[in-house]
Amino acid sequence: MIIKKFQARTEEEAVSAAKMEMGENVVIMSSRALNKKGLFGFLKKPAVEVTVGMEEESEKPTENPFSMLAKKSINRGLAPSAKQVLPDEPEDEEEIDRNEKVIEQRLDSLQSLLEKQFTKNIEKDEFEKSADEEDSSVAFLKLIYNTLIDNEVAEKYANELLDEIGKINTQKASVDFILGNIYQKMILKFGQPVTIPLGLERQRVIFFIGPTGVGKTTTIAKLASKLVVDHKKKVVLLTTDTYRVAAAEQLKTYASILDVPFRVIYTEDEMMGAVKDYREYDYILVDTAGHSQHNEDQKDSMAHFLRSVDDTVDKDTYLVVSATTKYRDLLAIADAYSEFTDYKLIFTKLDETTTLGNLFNLCMHTGASMSYVTCGQNVPDDIEVFSPQSTVKQLLGGK
Repeated sequence: MIIKKFQARTEEEAVSAAKMEMGENVVIMSSRALNKKGLFGFLKKPAVEVTVGMEEESEKPTENPFSMLAKKSINRGLAPSAKQVLPDEPEDEEEIDRNEKVIEQRLDSLQSLLEKQFTKNIEKDEFEKSADEEDSSVAFLKLIYNTLIDNEVAEKYANELLDEIGKINTQKASVDFILGNIYQKMILKFGQPVTIPLGLERQRVIFFIGPTGVGKTTTIAKLASKLVVDHKKKVVLLTTDTYRVAAAEQLKTYASILDVPFRVIYTEDEMMGAVKDYREYDYILVDTAGHSQHNEDQKDSMAHFLRSVDDTVDKDTYLVVSATTKYRDLLAIADAYSEFTDYKLIFTKLDETTTLGNLFNLCMHTGASMSYVTCGQNVPDDIEVFSPQSTVKQLLGGK
């Protein structure tokens, strides 16, 4: 894992410098304003320090203490075994010290929270056995594993995460370093969210796909409101959902409130015609019909609509899914849409669930970029850019 800090006048400039040096795949770990010291500090220009990280290529896997414990404990259901996937060698000690301080700031009180759970949940004889035979840090890894499982992170990914700590000498590593390392790795796996770009060179057509009942139409209305009201962009709303009259009427109502054009699209030719008719507009947001992942005819129709837009415009596709959907169903939905398009992920209904494991699971399964999350029905307020930092903190037991 490579972690570096960059300073500039703004966060955007610092991130740009990081990408120039380290590549486009860097992930922002933290950002903070720098306090100007000295008598004339108030005269100095403001500055921002951004800490970024990037995963290095994996080296040859080795056995780690948690994996050994898992093999011994599988019959007790403590940690099912998984294929070993291990990270690179840790940074030098000076770099590790700097990284730990950053992580401690980010996690706030998460370490003490987990330590309290640690002493509360592990019975005395189990703790003594861990201290004598395995080491207390291994028991702490087991606690983290159980916390991830409680938050409905799939066993496969929970095991992979803990296996990737294998190159750390956990018998000598502090609890906060172990926790910080897992925190860093999960943020890197989520990656930087990819959102609707505001700086346009040409018109952008954005399709929103996903099953019925996940809140696609409301999500489109929220994003359209942000673009029109906050950023003064020219937006068109289209719908290809001719199955549900209520959905079309709902989007038409939002279009009327925002005073933007609206049109129902029945055929591919009408889609191409709408793009030409509204060529002076910045964005065309397209609502699509939700369908079962098992309906081949509907999938074929959807694919044709997506392909009807030619290369004279930019095109994006966002898969909208609910955080309350069962894990297996989410995988089936994602796989069905993956058959005919690439997409970014939008999760809705975060206010209707207490666990966020599905966000991590689907991101890992699809390799798709995270984008937005919604947490209510209010337009345009209940939507925000996905935050890997706050999500990982919750997955590790924080608030």
